[in-house]
Amino acid sequence: MYDILDKINCPADVKQLSFDELKRLAEEVRHFMIDTVSLTGGHLASSLGVVELTLAIYQAFDLPQDKIVWDVGHQTYAHKILTGRKEQFHTLRQYGGLSGFPKAEESEYDVFNTGHSSTSISAALGLCEARNLSGEGHYVAAVIGDGALTGGMAYEALNDAGPIKKNFIVILNDNEMSISKNVGGISTYLTKIRSKPGYYKMKARMERILLGIPGIGRPILGALKKLKDNFRHLLTSTTIFEDLGFTYFGPIDGHDMKLLRYVLESAKRIQGPVLVHVLTKKGKGYRFAEESPAEYHGINRFDIESGMPKSSSQTENYSLAFGKELVSLAEEVPSLCAISAAMPIGTGLSDFAEKYPERFFDAGIAEQHAVTFAAGLSKGGYTPVFAVYSSFLQRAYDQLLHDVCLQNLHIVFCVDRAGIVGEDGETHQGVYDISFLSAMPNMTVLAPANFTELGQMLRYAATEHQGPIAIRYPRGSKQAVTENAPEFKLGVPHLAANGKDACILAAGTMLKQALEAKELLENEGLDIAVLNLRTLSPLDEETVRGLAETYPLLVSLEDGVRRGGVGEAVASILTRTNQTAKLLIKAHENPVVPHGAPALLYEKCRLDARSVADDILKKLRG
Repeated sequence: MYDILDKINCPADVKQLSFDELKRLAEEVRHFMIDTVSLTGGHLASSLGVVELTLAIYQAFDLPQDKIVWDVGHQTYAHKILTGRKEQFHTLRQYGGLSGFPKAEESEYDVFNTGHSSTSISAALGLCEARNLSGEGHYVAAVIGDGALTGGMAYEALNDAGPIKKNFIVILNDNEMSISKNVGGISTYLTKIRSKPGYYKMKARMERILLGIPGIGRPILGALKKLKDNFRHLLTSTTIFEDLGFTYFGPIDGHDMKLLRYVLESAKRIQGPVLVHVLTKKGKGYRFAEESPAEYHGINRFDIESGMPKSSSQTENYSLAFGKELVSLAEEVPSLCAISAAMPIGTGLSDFAEKYPERFFDAGIAEQHAVTFAAGLSKGGYTPVFAVYSSFLQRAYDQLLHDVCLQNLHIVFCVDRAGIVGEDGETHQGVYDISFLSAMPNMTVLAPANFTELGQMLRYAATEHQGPIAIRYPRGSKQAVTENAPEFKLGVPHLAANGKDACILAAGTMLKQALEAKELLENEGLDIAVLNLRTLSPLDEETVRGLAETYPLLVSLEDGVRRGGVGEAVASILTRTNQTAKLLIKAHENPVVPHGAPALLYEKCRLDARSVADDILKKLRG
């Protein structure tokens, strides 16, 4: 089906191709990628943008001897396709199939597991120093996007790499975007130095001409280079990368493979750190992705001809419900501010940003900064609301503890994508937030079971609560609708269903599974009560004691890891108060949840309604 792609099994095969064949291979890789991702969903736009860069890396380096670390990793589909995983690519992001990110367990060509931003330079620098200590001679390179370059960890690594004396290469893939449009001083700085990439084409052509002149060509080239460098340092300022100790190449056209290979080969010859600044187009080769790169950053199954999703998108979800309520609140509360870490669309903040631009702050991919920035806003008399994915909030653990909780500052953390996320896998599953937030002093953790409760909790958190407070809610629209539920009140749960044989203490949207499990157990002659906890931390001790005195079995049900979660908090209260009621904890026993469809993952983790019902039945009758 594919003339060249079908013959490629590893990077060494790519090295044998002519440039004309490489161009055809790039087209075939894009077609294959689009065809497959249209059926599986995935991170399409980022991967389409780096096809030529991937091929040029394969031409310039010898993999797997040379080590390439891809930042975040959602741009590695071409890399996966060309490293012996083409036949498995249809399993992308499915349970038991290929991960959507680099994974060393999959291939020797995946050097370092990634999934979160701004880590590649640190990891690659460690690999570089390990090489130096071992006396080896291979090359090490990090590929990092301009969006990831807004993360502070990247600059810590750049600063540390500056004095290194051995070869170390950083490839900056600059497409002017992370997920949403990049913001901040670094984005502005990169825009300023995006000069004419044609300079490097002319330079390469001139070097080839001069080197072709016998005898005098090479000395002339050396003299011209020395003259150029002297004039440049006299007449122009250096880049920040040069100031940090890097030799800077760029910016260059990231879709010109001849030029890319030339520059990468040149970078390999330099002793010390080198930064190669590459300009690429996100979504290149597929019109809809080029025109709407943010929408195609992470896309569900879609029709190739129209670019439209194959399944109708939800008209309402937790992110949108949160965003609507926040806009409504902002009309009433002039001190209310919203903060995003480069995710205004994903977290539902787009409308707020448009309506209240002076009160909206995008910190970039810098969650640590965003949290302490929120602390400063709070100290200044404002009410910051930081909307962030659960798996990204954990990157700011120390700032949460040190700068927010210890000072008991009033900040609202809206923790999106809490619990199982699905196909993005272990680096993105939001299963740790209950445990690490509940352990922090002064922190309150809430979990709504539906959109109505989310709105009520947000209003309470912004207008009544004192101190730090987190509201965790899942991706999508899963909700348990309960009739005649009372208005949310801190620390007061809602009895969603009566019963006498056991009581399920459900955390957030796990109320849906709890109610379904109750129905299943009715067929076994059991009468199960269901309690919507609403407030997960701190748990009300009197409530737990009262439940233990009423029911012979308590069942905690949460979409989070067992250790440090709601179930263990219930167990602690029961032990401390000498209660004799039995306790069944239903949580993630294995804290590493793989990628796959959410419904399947809940089943595998025994958190689906059927498994919950079976385990309760076994506990009561076993």
